[in-house]
Amino acid sequence: MRKIHELRGLGPVSAKLLESVEIHDEDDLRAIGAPEAYARVRLAAAPSASLNLLYALHAALCDVDWRMLPSELKSVLRNEAGV
Repeated sequence: MRKIHELRGLGPVSAKLLESVEIHDEDDLRAIGAPEAYARVRLAAAPSASLNLLYALHAALCDVDWRMLPSELKSVLRNEAGV
């Protein structure tokens, strides 16, 4: 079980945002998924969180750079997150 800041592409700011919505580690993030985690952060902690956070959360779970995500996948993630 890795802490959020240990995941690829996520740092202390992302970790703090996720902790504010009770997501403390990789297992927590995996259990709810990137779109739900992003939606929770936007609702409770950072309404102006950019879509880059959504992409970074998903990419971290896949252990890839978020900039490598295909545009089709980004569109699916946005739809799942309700944005």
